Amino acid sequence: MSKSQKQLIIVAGPTAVGKTRFAIELAQLFSTEIISADSRQFYKEMCIGTAVPSSEELAGAPHHFIQNISIDEYYNVHKYEMQAIEKILHLFEKYDTVIAVGGSGLYLNALAYGIDELPDPSEETRNYLEDVQNNDGIEGLRSLLQKYDPEFYGQVDLQNPNRMKRALEVCLTTGDKYSKLRLGNKKKRDFEIKWIGLKMDRAKLYDRINKRVDMMISEGLIEEVKQLYPRRDLNALNTVGYREFFQWINGEETYQWAVEKVKTNSRRYAKRQMTWFTKNEDIEWLDMDDLAAKENLFTHLKK
Repeated sequence: MSKSQKQLIIVAGPTAVGKTRFAIELAQLFSTEIISADSRQFYKEMCIGTAVPSSEELAGAPHHFIQNISIDEYYNVHKYEMQAIEKILHLFEKYDTVIAVGGSGLYLNALAYGIDELPDPSEETRNYLEDVQNNDGIEGLRSLLQKYDPEFYGQVDLQNPNRMKRALEVCLTTGDKYSKLRLGNKKKRDFEIKWIGLKMDRAKLYDRINKRVDMMISEGLIEEVKQLYPRRDLNALNTVGYREFFQWINGEETYQWAVEKVKTNSRRYAKRQMTWFTKNEDIEWLDMDDLAAKENLFTHLKK
């Protein structure tokens, strides 16, 4: 197979839909390796709350970009794109097909289409925005974004502080609007890309999410949260499954409130993921309850 015939299969879908196991089955079908594009699973210190694949799952196929950086490190999608594409090209020297999997749409898009090369902020700028968030909450970030880039303010998920902070970093660093600098020009990859989207009935997915949260707690999520509590102001920890329990530890809310809030926010996250992915016309969708369709897909892919 020539270089232009090398293939990256991207497995996308909402949290708890079964992406990890599906990707491992694909990797075993092609005797290849997996690139993770789950931005929550990059961090070494976070495991249970981010649903990092189990040791048994990781043994099923080699994985890359799982718990590979510290929560103390500054990391963004542009750095990920450069590192992941380098790894993919290296793997193509050994394999004809490589699998990418994740629920972070921005990171998957970076693999497939590239991301604009926007500047990294200074430490001072990052600290300033952290202070805004710590002192004024998410409303403070919204107010700044509305001031500096009203166009992007009208597009971004206003519940996602990380996305807003990244836009503000660019605005404050360049003096220009993030929406203007983010051209969105697709890069041409020198390998084939096939998208597979996993979906299931919403009620069933939400039930799986609720049960997953209960399982995380039984596996030691509270202990993990307590260990990370002293570092709760770090950007990486401002995410579902941690910030809710931080509020309980702070005495702001009850334990039961935190548990139900994690479930609610996880379901909302899944809904936002599906909204993002359904806009991608390159994705071929597979209903996870349709076993015949899955078998046909695997047969077709291997031809």
